[in-house]
Amino acid sequence: MIHQISENGESPSSGDARDWVQILAKYRSPNQLRSAFELAVSFVPFVALWAVAWWLLSVSYWLAFGVAMLNGAFLLRLFCIQHDCGHSAFFDNRHVSDWLGRALGVLTLTPYDVWRRTHSIHHASHGNLDKRGMGDVMTLTVGEYRALSPLRKLHYRVYRHPLVLFGLGPSYLFFLQNRLPIGLMKSGWKYWTSAMGTNAAIAVILGVIIYFGGLMPLLLIFLPTSLIAASIGVWLFYVQHQFEETHWDKDIDWQLHDAALRGSSHYVMPTVLQWLTANIGVHHVHHLYSRIPFYRLTEVLRDHPILAQAQRLTLMESFACVKLQLWDERDRKLLSYRQMRASYGRV
Repeated sequence: MIHQISENGESPSSGDARDWVQILAKYRSPNQLRSAFELAVSFVPFVALWAVAWWLLSVSYWLAFGVAMLNGAFLLRLFCIQHDCGHSAFFDNRHVSDWLGRALGVLTLTPYDVWRRTHSIHHASHGNLDKRGMGDVMTLTVGEYRALSPLRKLHYRVYRHPLVLFGLGPSYLFFLQNRLPIGLMKSGWKYWTSAMGTNAAIAVILGVIIYFGGLMPLLLIFLPTSLIAASIGVWLFYVQHQFEETHWDKDIDWQLHDAALRGSSHYVMPTVLQWLTANIGVHHVHHLYSRIPFYRLTEVLRDHPILAQAQRLTLMESFACVKLQLWDERDRKLLSYRQMRASYGRV
């Protein structure tokens, strides 16, 4: 947690999370050449690995499958660029960012305008106990869980099980749920157009793949690449907010910037993984000021060491987050089922 003034004395204390907004505003401007470069070094390897995997189908299905799985990392990076487009943080021109985001949404199986709206709701309400359910991982409080029927408790346990959250869940989300504007189905034609337009473009691409290569490129390249990217993406989203000392409040006490700073982790990863995930681990800074391009987030940490030390979560530490299931309003932290029983007893 942030609890001190930085060495240069210019950074505010943790008590005034809103004060960071003015400081971080100077990092918001994207560099057009840098953005184009980041797009190129993500898209070109993605296409090249697709081509290599396709060629390897004539040599070894296993080699093709392996390259396809590796390519999931570049597809994930393209999703991170789409993410920046959704925050108008990638190019100065909003229309260019939006149309790039829509094009990338075909590759990531994510209707851009639908995702952008639900993600903005996530940013506007994360950590608010009275506004859960849109663009987040459903999290119950201890009291809510203990009040459930045995069947509903089982349902929640299944939903929060790692095999569902990071296995079946991503498949359902990206292959099924994203085909409709779920949550926005009564919000106007824009979201239906986004979903159906993305679906049509995906159908054309898959049709071309099947026409020229049959089912093997679909089964051994497209599916593994998409599933790896989806699963890692869901994992990243999970650990960015589901850590022990995260931050939740009832609406009456909730404050946007406090929730952004204290309810988002700083996921510290090895350099290669940090690059492949486009610095998305610097999530507390991103939530404080979402217009900062991903490649400038490290500038923020360099200039403000106090932020570099906030909510640090290492790769090894992050694996323990999967056992945290319930928000304890009394002690203000996430608990495992075992910790809940130890503190509150069995129902």
